[in-house]
Amino acid sequence: MGANSNTDRLGNRFEQRIWQLVSHSPLESLWDLQGVPVRNVAVCTWNALIQDRVFGHAAELGFYFLFSLFPTLFCAGAVIGMAARSAHQVYFQILHYLSLVIPTSALGTVLSTFNQTTAAATSSKVTLSSIAAVWSASVGVSAIQDTLNQVYKINESRSYVLARIYAIGLTILLTAIVSLGLGSMFGGDLAASLAYHSISRHRLAMAAAVGARVVAWIIATALLALAFAVVYYWAPDWKKRRWRWFTPGGAVGIILWLAASLGFRVYLHFFNNYAVTYGSLGAVIILLMWFYITGLMVLLGGEINSEIEAAAVKTRLLEHEIEAEEPRPAA
Repeated sequence: MGANSNTDRLGNRFEQRIWQLVSHSPLESLWDLQGVPVRNVAVCTWNALIQDRVFGHAAELGFYFLFSLFPTLFCAGAVIGMAARSAHQVYFQILHYLSLVIPTSALGTVLSTFNQTTAAATSSKVTLSSIAAVWSASVGVSAIQDTLNQVYKINESRSYVLARIYAIGLTILLTAIVSLGLGSMFGGDLAASLAYHSISRHRLAMAAAVGARVVAWIIATALLALAFAVVYYWAPDWKKRRWRWFTPGGAVGIILWLAASLGFRVYLHFFNNYAVTYGSLGAVIILLMWFYITGLMVLLGGEINSEIEAAAVKTRLLEHEIEAEEPRPAA
């Protein structure tokens, strides 16, 4: 029994050593698995998802995202209501691009709320709604910080004020990145429309329009990858930060997020029984479910990255121990 206790303590110390190295000496690239089988990473990721209660944390994120949505819409509506009427139409068109991933019935509720918030806008509403929007959204980012710290087994060393400042800064940055992504899609459609009107040859105009939309989608995808990279870089309380533009966790998170969002849309198209079950709250439940999917994919990507780093560090430590235990030839 004593031997088992000593073994457990040694195992715990070894695990702590692994995660300390992950926090203090992050890998340059996560694409090099350093001989670790992909299957092992997948199994460790699944076990970590259960151990770290990621599914529960994703539900928490879904609530915070929903909580911050309407203050953000109110802020956007107040700003646009004070601008030109054409600006309102531009922003409304940009919001429609979200229908590619957000279920239509839920997006209808979002657009209806947005339309109501643009009815009466004043400078005082802009100021108050901007503060409320940033603060509400930063609560969700703070939850991401806490969860990714748990994923990487990092003890938060920042004070509450400093951690919240990080969260607010990250919130503003992510808002700018998402807005640029939606703006790039709008710019692609605008360029395609201009190509049809300014180029007389139909085939050439069609090629230019398709090219403009392809470039816009490439830019939007790159900005989505940037959003994931920014979250994984700034959210955890790393002891040493290392920027990675594109990671395996980010790639899996983006692909599964797109697939899950589109799959959810297809499911609702054929089996839309939320209105029967939840009545008038059906659209809100659908939106909350989509936010849950979004939060889950962000956290899943973080788990994948953390397990790749931990597996690589574990392999390196074991190799050093084996080398140290090998008998050296006599002189």
